[in-house]
Amino acid sequence: MSSKEFDVNGTDYKIIITEQVIGHVNSLKDLYNAAYEDPESFEDVSTEISSTIKEIASTVEPEAEDSDLDGIIQEIIKAVDHKADEIKKELEDKPAKKSKSKK
Repeated sequence: MSSKEFDVNGTDYKIIITEQVIGHVNSLKDLYNAAYEDPESFEDVSTEISSTIKEIASTVEPEAEDSDLDGIIQEIIKAVDHKADEIKKELEDKPAKKSKSKK
């Protein structure tokens, strides 16, 4: 778990990146991809997209302003992607360290 602070439209927001938040972000990205790949399905997934955005926004402090939602979601997606990159790099480095210690 880690926290991320960011500014959107002059308001300082904070979120704690939990497994649940990561799951919601990944679901949102999947929904965006589905809508992009099949624009006719957008109506079908738009309700899910909206619901997922509300779930993610509910974890932000202070309470998210509607006018800030787009910026907040973009910042949270960036933070989750950054966290995933850190974890991936950590996992890639671990085997290298183990093999060095065997020598």
